Amino acid sequence: MEYLNINDKIEENKEEMLKTLRELIAIKSVEAPEESGMPFGKGVQEAFSYMLGKAEAEGFATRDTDHYGGHIDLPGEGDGVMAIVGHLDVVPEGTDWDHDPYGGDIKDGRLYGRGSIDDKGPVIAAFYAMKAIKDSGLKLNHTIRLILGLDEETGWKGMEYYLSRVKAPDFGFTPDGEFPAIHGEKGILVFQLAKKFSQNNQGLELRSLKGGNAPNMVADSARAVVRDKLSASYEVRKEKAAEFRKEKNVKIHCKGVGKSLEITVQGVSAHGARPEEGVNAVSIMMDFLGGLNFANDDVNEFIEFYNRHICYELHGASLGCGFSDEPSGELVLNVGMVELKGKSGSFTVNIRYPVTMDAEQIYAAMMPALNKYEFGVVKGKGHDPIYVPADDPMIETLMDVYRAHTGDRDSKPVVIGGGTYARAFKNVVAFGANFPGEPELAHQKNEFILIDHLLKMAQIYADAICRLGVACEPGSEPGPEPGSDGEQ
Repeated sequence: MEYLNINDKIEENKEEMLKTLRELIAIKSVEAPEESGMPFGKGVQEAFSYMLGKAEAEGFATRDTDHYGGHIDLPGEGDGVMAIVGHLDVVPEGTDWDHDPYGGDIKDGRLYGRGSIDDKGPVIAAFYAMKAIKDSGLKLNHTIRLILGLDEETGWKGMEYYLSRVKAPDFGFTPDGEFPAIHGEKGILVFQLAKKFSQNNQGLELRSLKGGNAPNMVADSARAVVRDKLSASYEVRKEKAAEFRKEKNVKIHCKGVGKSLEITVQGVSAHGARPEEGVNAVSIMMDFLGGLNFANDDVNEFIEFYNRHICYELHGASLGCGFSDEPSGELVLNVGMVELKGKSGSFTVNIRYPVTMDAEQIYAAMMPALNKYEFGVVKGKGHDPIYVPADDPMIETLMDVYRAHTGDRDSKPVVIGGGTYARAFKNVVAFGANFPGEPELAHQKNEFILIDHLLKMAQIYADAICRLGVACEPGSEPGPEPGSDGEQ
């Protein structure tokens, strides 16, 4: 029996693939409060149901694990299971998009939308890679399982639930990182630094402060409301804001709101693992507030702590945790959110720490500064680092696949600060989907995927499936041989 070339099948499905991705992007699958039968809210459940329905219409077997997660199966000849682990939830869209974040606009070879690169686009590429293999009739030794996570951007409760009821796969990859291949991921900590305030005194009061959207996003906005109980005039503070705006070249504005003064800051969102690619509105706001003298000493200390031990630093040096190691480089620190209201205030911090360290070392290093300013630590859920040697056979196979399809022989396996579902499994690593040299748009405004790259992802993933899943039908040619220089 002759088989159609799998890459040709992917090309034939191009328009269908784009239509499917646009429909999936149109579903706002940001986690929301639980509803009946929808553990992560209506939008996430809608995206999940959409994917299962699409798979069933194409003749795939599916499983829904009580709406906490599920999978799509391409059966193999043997008992083994190779997984592709993706997620359908997305982070909030943020502000200042030039395109509808849920519109799936196509312009200049780009498909725009929240989730287009993280992680809906790569999930669709993997799904159509599986469809091309299925439609070609190629036989595989292992069942190929596309696992659909539903709260990867938040708590991972869904994946825990899924794995408590479904046997873990034998090995696989997650299309939620970078090419060429990821052989390590830094540890992740998410926690709050909280401080209580005593009763306000007469004078300038910080009535409220709020900024940011999620711990793993660089805050793109912040808003503070101040009120002077002794004076109705805010001209001096407005002048300070104008001088600060000019000196720092930042976007900060003030306006009167009743008897109060509203201060707003606009930053630039980015992934919390790469805060250098954004502009943190929380840090700008705290820097400016540090130039005001509030009547409450505890509020002043709250601000002073931030400006002295965090502010614009990204690697934790002034907080006492500026660690690094040879395999993974420097620790990365992002303050994703701030909130002050009533008698307390808090910062939500996201740290990516080196693969040779553990969480308690990081917490212990911060305590002297925290104790000095009487901050408490509210620990959230963390993830231990993972590390696989670059000469591991699976890493080498994935590198061969990547090189065969791109001709790129210079790029090496990398360690990333991002966290993927690879941490939830044994023998799973991140593979794609961002190509070297391309801008990192995950968690940023105007997120997009290049349509040509979407097709290439699908071809790369189809080849990886065939090699890792061990295609056992002679005469098939899923992709270029390792060592070839041409692109498919």
